[in-house]
Amino acid sequence: MKKFNLYLSTLILGILILNGCSKEFLNVEPKGTTLETNYYKNAEEAFNGLVSCYDPLGTECWGKDVYACKVGALNSASDDCYAGGGSSSDVPTWQVWNNYTIDAAIGIQAAFWGRNFTGVYRVNTLLSKLPNVSMSDTLKARFIAECKFLRAFYYFDLVRLFKNVPLFTAPLLPSEFFKVTQASPQAVYAQVEKDLNEAIVDLPVQVVAAENGRVTKMAALALLGKVILFQNDEARMIEAADLFEQVNSSPNYALLADFGLIFRPDNKFNSESIFEIVHTSKAMSGWESWPNFEGSIYTQMCGPRAYTGPTYVASWGFNPITLDLVTLMKNDPRYKYTIVNIDSMKTAGLCNYEKGYQNTGYFVAKYAPLLEFRTQIGGDPMLNYPNDIMEIRLADTYLMEAEALVRGGGNIGRAQDYLDRVRARVGLPSIPATLDNIYKERRLELATEGHRWFDLVRTGQAATVLAGKGFKPNKNEILPIPLAELSNTMLVQNPGY
Repeated sequence: MKKFNLYLSTLILGILILNGCSKEFLNVEPKGTTLETNYYKNAEEAFNGLVSCYDPLGTECWGKDVYACKVGALNSASDDCYAGGGSSSDVPTWQVWNNYTIDAAIGIQAAFWGRNFTGVYRVNTLLSKLPNVSMSDTLKARFIAECKFLRAFYYFDLVRLFKNVPLFTAPLLPSEFFKVTQASPQAVYAQVEKDLNEAIVDLPVQVVAAENGRVTKMAALALLGKVILFQNDEARMIEAADLFEQVNSSPNYALLADFGLIFRPDNKFNSESIFEIVHTSKAMSGWESWPNFEGSIYTQMCGPRAYTGPTYVASWGFNPITLDLVTLMKNDPRYKYTIVNIDSMKTAGLCNYEKGYQNTGYFVAKYAPLLEFRTQIGGDPMLNYPNDIMEIRLADTYLMEAEALVRGGGNIGRAQDYLDRVRARVGLPSIPATLDNIYKERRLELATEGHRWFDLVRTGQAATVLAGKGFKPNKNEILPIPLAELSNTMLVQNPGY
């Protein structure tokens, strides 16, 4: 990634890449470039700008050679998975987070910083232009609301990952480039909440099928509840629970009867999906498109290496499942939809594969490279898997509401009901709605979805649970500020780095 000041000045003074939209929102085809200063004259151009604001959500590659899949990197840092791959030097940005040797120079932080600040920049640019765009007031209000949701989403990731980040709510002037400082985490969280509260007013409750991927009022309510929950203010837990309840009681959502259908690419935007990040094979990308792929690169990364056999496609062997998670889930009905036991298939003579670095024989099932979804329409198949990322889903909000109610001394019966629903869906009996049981259920239900590391950090469990991986308390709860961002700026490195 370029230096912070150069990166912003290049964006402001250069060109903004805009993408047109096909039938499905975010299934994009490039339409060239236009100078930002001459753009945003009408609703169509504003919509193209809005698509560009969404685009960083699905970014899974960054810079020259960095794989920046958010779920995969977070899995590597957690106790659900190892980094894996071909060797201890394969995708080093994941390896150093996996073993907590991450430092300012080597790690995933530059990609996370760049992706989210790219989103913030694009949102701020569009928000500055929308007042002068010729379009209906209703449509403009919706676009503004979507922008504010997206800015909140990008900043929520930034403040959780880095804690100490600059806060931008408008495009920077050239005279400001070298004067940027970090805001307090409290100020960032306050802006995130402000953006979400304002977005909720003008977002639609639902979207039509052609708009799948665009945010809704329910997604904003769920994200606001999550933002409050993550700040660990016990006095606000009932406030968070009430936000989740608006989502959880909505007739627009329901748990799928079959847990195994949640993540299938042919079942996108199902009744459990609250906020889903889109990937598609329609861009037909090849390696020359790096890093601008629209397919799920993580799907290619997390399957077994050099695999030959039924059901799956040869992949790169990242994120082998830890034996700790395997043991925990062994008798859970969700096991077979969460974990693939390739070793047992090999022992039975059904397949063969190469045992990569940190191999356990167990692999991620939710995003697995299934043969049936390998693209046949063009481009390199390994770059064009259509697997979406389920960023917020109903079982997650059920469990977050249950947690908030217990922590806030709220309606324990309601907390019990939501915990019971998650378990009953897979045929498990009721257990008491204690915090320990809710936290354990979150791990079982959401395993390998990228939530576990954040949960361990926010609940204060990371130092104990991740000690065997090298986690250092009062340091590894956040990432270092990327080294390049400190050059010729007023930014200050995070403690311990």
